Parts: sequence; structure tokens; C-alpha cells
Amino acid sequence: MLKKVIATENSAALALVRAVLGIVFFAHGAQKTLGWFGGHGFGATMNAFTHGMHIPAVFAFLAISAEFFGGIGLIFGLLTRVAAFGIAVNMLVAIAKVHSQFGFFMNWTGQQKGEGFEYHLVILGVCALLMARGAGAFSIDRFVAGEK
Repeated sequence: MLKKVIATENSAALALVRAVLGIVFFAHGAQKTLGWFGGHGFGATMNAFTHGMHIPAVFAFLAISAEFFGGIGLIFGLLTRVAAFGIAVNMLVAIAKVHSQFGFFMNWTGQQKGEGFEYHLVILGVCALLMARGAGAFSIDRFVAGEK
């Protein structure tokens, strides 16, 4: 089972896509977990998710963890399919609970009250690619699988 989860090809393109997604989500996760990059930190984020958005605490914790630890996993190519799945679930929930009410487009001009969900769809596409094809080259997954 683990072999199927970590199997991947020696693709530099997959590695690039994986690393970029990992950097983006590590930064978002670090905002929520550690308060870095202008974020509010774990306590305030949990409060916003559980009280402001009425997300059960266990799911709020999983969302924060998926971004932070999933981002780290993607950067290093560790359990890439699992990390991409966690981020994909986050994006689906973000669309359903927050962004769908603002339509498709992001708020480039400041005319809307919130952001649309186009960014989230792009991330879902990247996650689908990584779940289907794996981590690519330069990954812990590839090393552990013993692939050349």
C-alpha cells in the first residue's frame, strides 16, 4: 500500500509544481500555525475557524495541519499524494464555506466584498496532478520507493 502512495516518476516538472505548491501552502500554514508572515497564529486561527466559521475544532485543526505540514511534505516530496489530498480538501471547504458566495473571479480591483474561487480551482488542479502522478524527481517519496 505504501509503495503505491509514494510511487512516482523521475519528472523535474512534477518536482517544480510540487515545490511551488509546497512553498505557497507552507507560508499559509505558517501564518495560521506560527503567526509568521503577518498571520494571527494558532489560537486566533482556531478561534476564527471554530467560532467565526462554525467549523468543528477537529476539522479546524486538520485544516491548519494540512496547510502547514502538507506544505512541508510537498517541499520535500514526502507523502506527496497525502499532502495534496489534504490541501485539496481545504480548497473544497474554502470554496463551499467562504468563496462561492463571491463568484468565480478573485477581487483584483477591490470591487467585491470578498474573493471568488478561481485560485482555489487552480490549486485543485495542481493537487489532482500530484495525487495522480506523485512527487516527481528530487523527492523523499522517490528515494524511499527506491526508484531510479
